[in-house]
Amino acid sequence: MKKNIFGFAIGAMLLALSVLAEAQQATKKIPRVGILSLNPASVQKDRVEAFREVLRKLGYVEGQNINIEYRCADSKSERLPELAAELVALKVDVIVTTGNSATAPAKDATKAIPIVMMNDTDPVGQGHIDSLARPGGNITGLSSVGFDLADKRLELLKEIVPKLSRVAVLRDLTNQAAELAGREIDPTARALKLQVQWFDLAKVEDFDGQFRAITKWRAGGLVTGGGPLMARYRKRVIEFAAKNKLPAIYNREEFVEDGGLLSYSASIIDLTRRSAMYVDKILKGAKPADLPVEQPIKFDFIINLKAAKQIGLTIPPNVLVRADKVIR
Repeated sequence: MKKNIFGFAIGAMLLALSVLAEAQQATKKIPRVGILSLNPASVQKDRVEAFREVLRKLGYVEGQNINIEYRCADSKSERLPELAAELVALKVDVIVTTGNSATAPAKDATKAIPIVMMNDTDPVGQGHIDSLARPGGNITGLSSVGFDLADKRLELLKEIVPKLSRVAVLRDLTNQAAELAGREIDPTARALKLQVQWFDLAKVEDFDGQFRAITKWRAGGLVTGGGPLMARYRKRVIEFAAKNKLPAIYNREEFVEDGGLLSYSASIIDLTRRSAMYVDKILKGAKPADLPVEQPIKFDFIINLKAAKQIGLTIPPNVLVRADKVIR
């Protein structure tokens, strides 16, 4: 009888422990990650998949031990503060921002939730972090400071168009890091014996006027920088360059995917993958203030041969073989 009672007691205890474990598992909080982007979801498709791929390799299964909330502003920067506030209200554990335009509203929305920058041009200059080595605060991630690449874009354009003498630089002043391009491009222009003229955009109404000014100045090539206006109205820039048979090199791959000629930039896919590793470290207890900000290690050169044919341009074979991606 005592043995039976003891057996029942042990069984009851094991059952209770099992029920308790299941209850704890059921109530265990699943980490939630928010992604805040200026660009439309269609542009983010490959990047989101790269982000999820790395998380899977790190042991995360969406819907089981991690949830991801996506907020895309469809190139409308004025929507970003509202979307950032939504992520804060959801009490996400980490916010991932896909560029300068998204980091500022995320920072304004929270000082407590960790923020991982996917690709900010100058986070120190913009006041997001204290330094690359010691970010401080709740923001860390990846930065392309020192890698504006306007100088490299100018070199590539000159190599493709050897007779090039005048280059228009279309600059988006709504990008807080716009002035960095000048530091990079001016010395290179002098070395290449190129005349460079800046054409600045502060609002959407400036596009047509600056397009007329570029035409009047008789530019032989076009280099663009980044920013919310440039991202939102990139098709206008692409159409202007094509209509005027103007060889143009852009700061993002999506310009070339939308019909532009060339782009040279830090690899967004690589930065995306590396940002997922930051998320993993933070979810495991690391503090953003203690995680140094990293810089790009991979760069992509994209060529659109359809666009080249449209403006009657032949890409030299020695340049073509160096492309990371060719659109035919």
